[in-house]
Amino acid sequence: MSDISISRLPITGMIGLRGDLSSLGKVVKAVTGCALPDQRMCTSADGHTLLWMSRDELLLTCNAEAAEAIASDLRSRLSGVFATVANISSARQVFELKGQGVESLLANVMPVDFARLDASEVRRTRMAQVPAAIWRHDGGWRLMCFRSVADYADGLLRAARPVGA
Repeated sequence: MSDISISRLPITGMIGLRGDLSSLGKVVKAVTGCALPDQRMCTSADGHTLLWMSRDELLLTCNAEAAEAIASDLRSRLSGVFATVANISSARQVFELKGQGVESLLANVMPVDFARLDASEVRRTRMAQVPAAIWRHDGGWRLMCFRSVADYADGLLRAARPVGA
């Protein structure tokens, strides 16, 4: 019998940042301690995780209660720089997946070679019919999708578990 657990996490603070990554990276490091991640990677410091999303986009995850204050600080420090900082905490749902066999479960619903995924790599992909992002976290996985499709994603993940899990 499998010990796979699938949990919806409470609202996670999320701040979307767009602009020149070197400018954004310096300011985010000063505010959170997170270094600028390489392409398709993430970095963490002091309870924050900074995810590379595209060549001009980063996503900072943090405590939900602190998100607006952090976003405000980032906006202030980026004043005069061509950049966008938005608190998008309510836009997405984060799931935590743990246990033996999670990679097999995920491989059933998304086209990712999990054996080749680096420990700090972020993969933006699709999970069946919905966009998703996935990365390793504390011995398990974090999966993020739009909140509007969270019920579908939850049902899909549970249906993809091995029989008896």
